[in-house]
Amino acid sequence: MTSSVDGSVEPRLSIVIAVFNEENNLSALVDEINAVCDERGWVREIIVVDDGSTDNSARVAGSMANVTVFRFRRNFGQTAAFDAGCHAAQYEYVVTMDGDGQNDPADIPNLIAHLEANNLDVVSGWRVHRQDTFAKRFVSRGANLLRKVFLNDTIHDSGCSLKVYRRECFDNVHLYGGMHRFIPALLEMRGFSIGELPVNHRPRRSGVSKYNAARTIKGLADIVLLWFWRSY
Repeated sequence: MTSSVDGSVEPRLSIVIAVFNEENNLSALVDEINAVCDERGWVREIIVVDDGSTDNSARVAGSMANVTVFRFRRNFGQTAAFDAGCHAAQYEYVVTMDGDGQNDPADIPNLIAHLEANNLDVVSGWRVHRQDTFAKRFVSRGANLLRKVFLNDTIHDSGCSLKVYRRECFDNVHLYGGMHRFIPALLEMRGFSIGELPVNHRPRRSGVSKYNAARTIKGLADIVLLWFWRSY
């Protein structure tokens, strides 16, 4: 924490962005993040994990202020990217985001305020009005239903990447497969307190979605794995 001129305590943020071929979206996203933090005088580090991009994502990110870049040699998936970024985070609040610009940095202050006001460990974004294709929203609804049946967690939209965590949430926690979608459920099993807040979800500005059927299958397998862990 840092103290502001009026004596209030300001959060310090580690903002982790998972990126795969998002060279045309990164500059605007990082500029928005810096603007939000500058407006409030917040100390931050922006950690971009380049998940084996074949475009210039890593170069674009590395040319921007307050950005540290970790680059994978090949595409390991979003879960591995978030795991690496969150464990590299130095500050007491960790914010995770997608690199496609659909998560809105303007929501970050509300998420942090909700976490602090309710003494929570995690606040997950809830994309009430999703700007995705019908097929993607349909599959997500089915996955959310299965998640409720198997995990019975308290989150409506665990697949939303925009979340804020206290840094200690990631002590002795490592993510595998597609488990980034179920971090709240995993942390809830470990006794952490979880909250949720509606957030803005924006249309993709450029590029193409990385969603495919294989991700759905992996997600279902991870639900069963977490159910097994919780049960046994």
